[in-house]
Amino acid sequence: MRLGLHALGIGTGADRAVIDAVASAADRCDFATLWAGEHVVMVDRSASRYPYSDDGTIAVPAGADWLDPMIALAFAAAASSRIGVATGALLLPEHNPVVVAKQAASLDRLSDGRLTLGVGVGWSREEFDALAVPFEHRAARTAEYARAMRTLWRDDIASFAGEFVGFDSIRVNPKPVRDRRIPIVLGGNSDAALRRVATWADGWYGFNLDGVPAVRERLGKLDELCTGLNRDRSELRLAVALRSPRAQDFDELAALGVDELVLVESPPGSPEAASEWVTALAVQWLKGRR
Repeated sequence: MRLGLHALGIGTGADRAVIDAVASAADRCDFATLWAGEHVVMVDRSASRYPYSDDGTIAVPAGADWLDPMIALAFAAAASSRIGVATGALLLPEHNPVVVAKQAASLDRLSDGRLTLGVGVGWSREEFDALAVPFEHRAARTAEYARAMRTLWRDDIASFAGEFVGFDSIRVNPKPVRDRRIPIVLGGNSDAALRRVATWADGWYGFNLDGVPAVRERLGKLDELCTGLNRDRSELRLAVALRSPRAQDFDELAALGVDELVLVESPPGSPEAASEWVTALAVQWLKGRR
């Protein structure tokens, strides 16, 4: 099993020098993936329930710096040579899918095929309202956008006709490096999210789960859904982030078939300290596993 790091784009992780230091050190220390999440809009008092905490509120202060993940990961890719980069998650229904397809393929090309596009359907009605995007039917919009982007990546001259997006005989270049595909990994821990994973995604990013037992239960549900859809769960890339990960969780998650444990941490504010911090995490989590 691999180890990922979700540390870029927010707060201290939004500083250019810190991004460079974290990416370079994580690359050197054999981390598998650098993850960065997204919110275009934050509000001081939200009436929308955050789905990844018990009290329904997000821990990130509304006034914190939060970089666009595509831009943050482009800098991370430029500061490294091997490590994967992944959005976790880009809120796909808030964006024009033709533009996202172009941005993702560009980052994939510049990183030599290292991009995983992690997407989510979103949870903040206030954010959708600010972007003039309907909050309703966002899951259906996400699925259709994913189909449209895969068409754009695959076809030299692409056409698509859907409920939410359509285009006829257009060219969008460059194409992704790996067989004209970019893996699309879906976030979300609910039954509905797992059904979307089993139906059309290339993987699952389970976020802020309450320990290995919660992962085991969710994977059991995913197995059930995959069986019902005649899909082999082993085809999916499985990455999970735990609320309070422990050393023994690494091997237990591997036994469950999880591909990557993602550490969600905030780096120190100076590049020197950030580099040392990444090295210390690698010693703690990867020593004896390389």
